[in-house]
Amino acid sequence: MTKKYFGTDGIRGRVGVYPITPDFMLKLGWAAGMAFRSKGACRILVGKDTRISGYMFESALEAGLSAAGADVMLLGPMPTPAIAYLTRTFHAEAGIVISASHNPHDDNGIKFFSGEGTKLPDDVELMIEELLDAPMTVVDSDKLGKVSRINDAPGRYIEFCKSSVPSSTKFSGMKIVLDCAHGATYKVAPSVFKELGAQVVVLSAQPDGLNINENCGSTHMGQLQAAVVAEGADLGIAFDGDGDRVLMVDHTGAVVDGDELLFIIARDLHERGKLQGGVVGTLMSNLGLELALADLGIEFVRANVGDRYVIAALQERNWLVGGENSGHIVCFHHTTTGDAIIAALQVLLSLRRRDESLAQSRQALRKCPQVLLNVRFAGGVDPVEHPAVKEACARVTAAMNGRGRVLLRKSGTEPLVRVMVEGDDENMVRGYAEELAKLVSEVCA
Repeated sequence: MTKKYFGTDGIRGRVGVYPITPDFMLKLGWAAGMAFRSKGACRILVGKDTRISGYMFESALEAGLSAAGADVMLLGPMPTPAIAYLTRTFHAEAGIVISASHNPHDDNGIKFFSGEGTKLPDDVELMIEELLDAPMTVVDSDKLGKVSRINDAPGRYIEFCKSSVPSSTKFSGMKIVLDCAHGATYKVAPSVFKELGAQVVVLSAQPDGLNINENCGSTHMGQLQAAVVAEGADLGIAFDGDGDRVLMVDHTGAVVDGDELLFIIARDLHERGKLQGGVVGTLMSNLGLELALADLGIEFVRANVGDRYVIAALQERNWLVGGENSGHIVCFHHTTTGDAIIAALQVLLSLRRRDESLAQSRQALRKCPQVLLNVRFAGGVDPVEHPAVKEACARVTAAMNGRGRVLLRKSGTEPLVRVMVEGDDENMVRGYAEELAKLVSEVCA
């Protein structure tokens, strides 16, 4: 069945535009409560990032869940992976995250986690969607769900993050700049790295409800690059608004993307005999990652873009590590979903073990030139399936004669077509990407 509301990463959109409205969130809370309560007593955790609309949607979800008879435990602003972790440790039936991740403050959305801290199965999402179309009811007054707040949630998650590295680990002597994107990591991330001994300079950790992801964080790296160089830091770490993406900056100010971080983590596990299989990337992963892993004898497979597809491929193969070049990195040997803080700690651990700088550690991966252009579109036209676009993609692929690849895909969270061309000649790659992007734009006009 086709889903009406759920996309690749929950339900997301513009605040005040259906379905990202208070009345829909009330009904969604009720539908989720009814779905999870079908198996008996029900406890659901609710957390959020720092955007101002989170207060409104938290209250609406709380009312709907209570009306369905589900007990609610409020976490307040917490990283998305923290909610996955706490859902497991509190033995809750589900966790709900109010967040639009890397999007600006005027977007928001809802993500769900199962009681195991994983993405919801399709059948549960479909059950919630069916209930959304049913009349809303209210349980008897003596069966209404109770609401409480978990006041020590940040401390619990900080200790969990620290437990992902050996207890003997100390990052003393390492100077790190953290960019918290005025988002959900603003409290916990500085504490994690400070308590492990690093000297920490903190950027963008003063959320006001409107500045989340605004010219900061993993989608805007300029501020962090400048700060790392100015501070003479060893490296910089950038999170996105909800704390499930991470990118880094080496001491020279150069950006280190998700492909490179994934390689550093996988190589470290491989060298210690703990990799357990291969590595999962996506259709957008740079060809250089695949080649660098092959040089180490590590198998590499590509999943569709989206962390849920990376996670599904890992589960199918019983592998441990996967991720996206955008910075979603999954470390199954520590947690159940993409976790920016956990991934960053694994990179730092590798640097310490090899006694290398981040700039040195990334050198074994030589990325192929890759150009990614975003083309905005609207309406019913599917530009990816347009005959002229498909013909042009086939022509460009043939012209590269095995020296590159073309990928066009629609974003799962925004009205964008992502045009990616990759090959061994940068000028050729950019020319083809611009040609295809122009065609897609014309088709969408």
